This record gives sequence, C-alpha cells and structure tokens, in this order.
Amino acid sequence: MMKKLIPFVLFSFLFLHACKEKTETSQAVANLTPISADMAENAVIYEANIRQYSPQGTFNAFTKDIPVLKELGVKIIWVMPINPISKVKRKAKGDLFTSEIEDPAEREKYLGSYYSVSDYKAINPEFGSLEDFKNLVATAHKNGIYVIVDWVPNHTGWDHPWIYEYPDYYTQNEAGEIIDPSNPETGASWGWTDTADLNYNNPAMRTAMIDALKYWVEVADIDGYRMDVAHQVPVDFFEKATASLQEIKPVFMLAEAEQPNLMEKAFDMHYAWEFHHLLNDISKGHKNLSDLDNYLAKMDTVLAADDINMNFITNHDENSWAGTLEERMPGRKEIFTALAYTLPGMPLIYSGQEYDLNHRLKFFEKDSFPKTKGAYFELLKKLGALKKSHPALNGGKSAAAYKRLNTDNSSIFAFKRGKSGREICFIGNFSEETQQVQVGYGKLYTDYLNGTTIYQESAPIELAPWGFKIITE
Repeated sequence: MMKKLIPFVLFSFLFLHACKEKTETSQAVANLTPISADMAENAVIYEANIRQYSPQGTFNAFTKDIPVLKELGVKIIWVMPINPISKVKRKAKGDLFTSEIEDPAEREKYLGSYYSVSDYKAINPEFGSLEDFKNLVATAHKNGIYVIVDWVPNHTGWDHPWIYEYPDYYTQNEAGEIIDPSNPETGASWGWTDTADLNYNNPAMRTAMIDALKYWVEVADIDGYRMDVAHQVPVDFFEKATASLQEIKPVFMLAEAEQPNLMEKAFDMHYAWEFHHLLNDISKGHKNLSDLDNYLAKMDTVLAADDINMNFITNHDENSWAGTLEERMPGRKEIFTALAYTLPGMPLIYSGQEYDLNHRLKFFEKDSFPKTKGAYFELLKKLGALKKSHPALNGGKSAAAYKRLNTDNSSIFAFKRGKSGREICFIGNFSEETQQVQVGYGKLYTDYLNGTTIYQESAPIELAPWGFKIITE
C-alpha cells in the first residue's frame, strides 16, 4: 500500500502502456457475473435516494436512469432503505413528531425517516411495489451494475410487528419500557426518538434479523447490504449474517463505520469518515497537506491489504445536515472529487451530486433536484472511465501502489500510483495562489482530463488555485 516519500521527478515514471479510455458497449449484460474481489478494484458506488431522485420519487423513475449511471462508471448502486416507514412517532422535523402537528395538510408533508423501519420484509409504498423494485435490480444487472440495499439493524420504528409480538427483542429500561437508541458510553439518547433500540443479547432476535436479510437476497436477487450505524451492532452478529448470506450467493457488504475489525470477516468496505472530514477542514483552512499525509500513513498501518475505504465528499447525511458541496468546499469540489477517485479506495457519488446539487435535500419530506448535465458531470464521467480502464487506480482488495511525491512546496500534493507496469500521477494545488511545478525533461506526457500533450524542456507546469492534473504517459 503506502510507500515512503520519494523525490518528485516525473521523468522517472516507467509507463509500459498508454492509458486508453475503454469504450463502453451499450449492449446489456445478459448474466451478471457474481460479486468478486476483482469487481471492487475499479468500481464506483452510487447512493440512490429514491424519494428525492425524481419528482415522482419512485423506483420506476430511478430505474429509467440506470443507463446514465453506467455512463459514470457506476458498478454498485446502494439504494437507501426500501422498507415502509413507521407512522408511530414519525419524525417531522427536529424533535417534532407528525402526531404533534394539528394542521392535516401540514402533517401530510412529512414522510418520516427512511431509517425508522416498520417491516423488514415489505416495500415502502411511497416508492412503488415489490415488482418495481425487482425490476430495478434486474435492470441494473442487465447494465452490469450490482445493487446493495441500505439496512437498519440497530433499531426499528415503533410500529414494527416485533414491538407487539416480541418486546424482548428490544432494549428496555428498569421499568420494562422499550427505549430509543442511546450512547453506550454515556447512556444518553442519540436523539433518534422515532426508533426503538434492538437487543442483540437476544438470540431469537438475531435469528429473525438474519432471516429478513436473506429474504431480499432470495426474493429480489440483491447483491449485498450497506449496514446503517454498523459500529453500534456486535461484530459477531455481522460475521454470522454475512456467512449466512454467502451461502445463498456472493455478496458485497458496506459498513457505515470506520472500524477496521468489521472488515476482518463481515464487511468488504467501510466509510473513510476521517478522510471526508479532513477534506472539509482543508477547505476551511483548519488542516493542511501534512495532515493528509499523516492520515494516509496511518491508513497504511491500521488497514489490512484487502480492506477498502469508501472515499466520499458528500452523502445523504452530509448534504442534509452539514451542508452542500458549495457550502463546505466552495470552488473546490473538483479537486477533492479527483482525489477521492485517484487515492486508494472506492469513490462514492451521491444522488444529485452528478448534477451539481446545490441545496440541502430535505430529509423528512419530499424534495428533488434538476438533472442538467454540466462540466462536473463530464468530470465524473472521465474519472469513472479512467478508474475503470487503468489498473493504477485499482482500489479494492488488490489495490495499486501509492507513492507520495515530494515537491518541496507545501501547497502542492502530488503522488503516483502504479500496478501491472502502468502508472498515473496526480498533482494538485491546494492553495489560493497560482503555483508552478517542475515536471521534468524530454518526455511526452498526457494531461488526461483535457487530452493535451505536455512536453517541456525546463518550463514548469502552472496550476491555478485549487487546480489539478492527472498525468498519464
């Protein structure tokens, strides 16, 4: 994985093959090959917020656009929770429940949180039918794309059948009352008052949960799960659950956690939360490139060779609560996006990100965004093509090597990655001032994003503020 710093001399690169964008065929994949380690090497993952993706907010409306996602190099679609949302203690906004709203018209606006599930084996009627969802999965498979479902194993809604039939499936206080999830260190509520905390000390509950997980693999042919708040659920449960699913078909498992031990037996990939927050802090001037170097060096020690980071600059939580990309990293989303694609790991695209989403999507009520393809869409398309075609960007269980390049310039972050005799180089200016970087002598290089040839005897490359280049030979 990570290597020691080396001098920044691009003419030392030994490119054995030219990087060529592979042309995608429009022909549908008849039989999608099972999930494998190879699949993740060049994958892009897409988070589908079905409610907000279209004005209709349905599976069918999303399914129509799956070929568009293929254009972006997407190989995995992560569908946010598909289950019905509880009506009891349904969240409206803040700490307000819909039951506390007197105006019927106002009350109807609030659809609740996707993560307050009322039935693990049912479809949210807001999105359509079971057949609609199965068609979504089948269409993705025909386009060579896998589908994983967002699952909520830590808690349910307050009208889930288990509440009434099996109250011992839930955590209870001294008075025997079911409680909402709480911080195990302090005992204080997380504020997820629209949900009831599940009791993983109950073996019967664990069995029922695994049964529900198997249901969607068997009935809808999904390819795995994204596990919500995975760090709040015992690791041994996930190990058993994953083993049970693997008996049906190979699956891909994503943990909403940054906890390497989860990837020993249970998960393939986890969130690069620290990386995400670091980019936000660099954008604000609170952190610098030394902090990024320290983070990457740490990852080299804490992650196993086959652990996968999910690199992201936004997701549903960040967009709704922390702010839009323009709010958090104004004029800088392009360079941070390129970094997420070129560093080891798998890049994430969140619904609307490809269309320059520039408002905070509402969480508890209907919202949507226009779908106008601009320069950023084209950037994602080019980055996806390079990710797919160039082994030097492999970021899965057999990731390409990473080597930091020393530029003697604290504003420039540069590195090369290589695999199978092929290499790429990333050079980025993380400052508000134009910077110049000496490239080398007597060699032809290609600026991948604009297709121009770089040939310079002594003149340096000039990078605009927050500008970057991806260089291939």
